[in-house]
Amino acid sequence: MPETDYRRLADALAEDIAAGRLRPGTRLDPVRAFAYARGIAVSTANRVYAELGRRGLVSGEVGRGTYVRAGLTPPPLAEPGRPGVIDFEFNFPAVAGQTEALAEVLREALAPDRAAEAMRPVGAQGHAAARAAVARHLARGGWAPAPDDILFTGGGRQAIAAALAACANAGDRIGIEAMTYPAVKAGATRLGLTLVPLAMDAEGVAPEAIEAALRGGSLRAVYLQPVLQNPLGATMSEARRRAIATIAAREDLVLIEDAVFGFLDESGVPPLIALAPGRTLLVDGMSKRASPGLSSGFIATSEAALRRRVTAAIRAGAWHASPVGLAAATAWMESGLLRRLEAQKREEAHARQAVVRAGLAGHALQGDARAYHLWLELPEPWRSDAFTTAAARRGVAVTPGSAFATLPGHAPNGVRIAFSSPPMAALEEGVRTLAELLAQGPDSLSE
Repeated sequence: MPETDYRRLADALAEDIAAGRLRPGTRLDPVRAFAYARGIAVSTANRVYAELGRRGLVSGEVGRGTYVRAGLTPPPLAEPGRPGVIDFEFNFPAVAGQTEALAEVLREALAPDRAAEAMRPVGAQGHAAARAAVARHLARGGWAPAPDDILFTGGGRQAIAAALAACANAGDRIGIEAMTYPAVKAGATRLGLTLVPLAMDAEGVAPEAIEAALRGGSLRAVYLQPVLQNPLGATMSEARRRAIATIAAREDLVLIEDAVFGFLDESGVPPLIALAPGRTLLVDGMSKRASPGLSSGFIATSEAALRRRVTAAIRAGAWHASPVGLAAATAWMESGLLRRLEAQKREEAHARQAVVRAGLAGHALQGDARAYHLWLELPEPWRSDAFTTAAARRGVAVTPGSAFATLPGHAPNGVRIAFSSPPMAALEEGVRTLAELLAQGPDSLSE
């Protein structure tokens, strides 16, 4: 069996360990039993176990077997705000003075004479002022939604969940990026949907990948991040978007367009919803634009039947917007504050990119200079889970490729670095730590 195959087997077991499917103390199958079950040579099975041992994930004792070690692999996408940790996992951009500015406008929006109205329950349609504000704010690339095209949820994740639930039933096939936002995978799995990974290139999902997936069976919808894709940072050209819109029209597909990072893009390229208006659900939210602590989610579509299905999904899932969150979003948009914050965040992204790229110069970084995240392709002999473990031991949290892979065991050998959260001094320190690890190699795990 080729070397890449034994490492792929090791990667799959490492993902099971990271996800908790193989818990600390679990005894792995004896080498011969492992080889027989997978139809591989015993020598290959030995190499798999040796690779896991080299990564520090298992330990072997003569006469007792091979066991998963305890306390080594941090879970991907763990809880934010952990003390003493330089957080390169969570991606919530903030700029100087943001909290104070948001709070000032919020005080006015929730003044005593307005508070009762602001706290009144809202449905999926929100209220007229919110619909008008969001419609103006989402407009870009020659596209502008009508206010009545907008529906509201409690946040971006709820918007994605409602879009998925509106498009498909349990067992239906959904096309999804081969490397994608983990919450989408989790939400689709909870809904019982079958995820079909779509191959990607430098612009994201390739039209040919959608065609190939359709040859394997019908798809109810395709989830895409056309701008600053998470985790790889790809952005689709207008030609790519038009090609996908053409396929969607021909095959009667619904496109779920996640525009959460769209505010960082000023290129003027029209969104997918402008190119396939009758079959696109554009989802967005306030967590990146403003604050994750008081967020709202948005879903835009010009298709009345789709809106009715999304509305029903929001009600069934209890994914309604918080009235206070919606009042805050409306006030921040109407005051012009959100536009100013977005402009500042675009500048801040470029500054932080420069720090990360300079500190990791000479290493394989993939991504867009406008984004708050980069993909780091790891050099041999580093492996993604081992690097994540080593970084965590040194107080830096990154996200391994396995967290993003739609198909387990098929993640590229890399990690995502999301650098919006740490103060600049901590950002520089964290990048230095990663650079040192890359220079030291995996032997540093045994220190």
